[in-house]
Amino acid sequence: MKHRQFHRAIYQLRYRFLTLNNIVIAAAFLIAGSWVWGSLSVMQRNYTLQQTLNRKNQELTLAELESRSLELEQAYYKTREYQELAVREKLGKGAPGEHVLILQRQSTKIPTISAVSHKPTTSVNEQPSNFEQWMDFLFGRSTQDN
Repeated sequence: MKHRQFHRAIYQLRYRFLTLNNIVIAAAFLIAGSWVWGSLSVMQRNYTLQQTLNRKNQELTLAELESRSLELEQAYYKTREYQELAVREKLGKGAPGEHVLILQRQSTKIPTISAVSHKPTTSVNEQPSNFEQWMDFLFGRSTQDN
């Protein structure tokens, strides 16, 4: 009996499922699936290559801008105007007819309040900090309210 059921299952498989139409349809699905898979992989590869190309173009543009900027800076350093300014700054020289006034360097020490003025101040006009000004602006408070 088992032998008979086995032969019946093989018969049904052979004549019901493995027909020429079913084989052609399965082959068509395999070909279409491989074509879709190949197309998707090619599109993914093209996308990554395009991203790489865009990044390289941006780097090239940036390098060209830096190169152009350095060329302009070099051309400026060759001008007579820059040379005159450099001589004035480094050597303290002036143009004919000009008088050069050399001043002492300012001390880095901050003067104290008592050294600046001996008069007591009656009104203190403090400027609010940048953060406080932004908070006043964002919340609609005017500086006269404070």
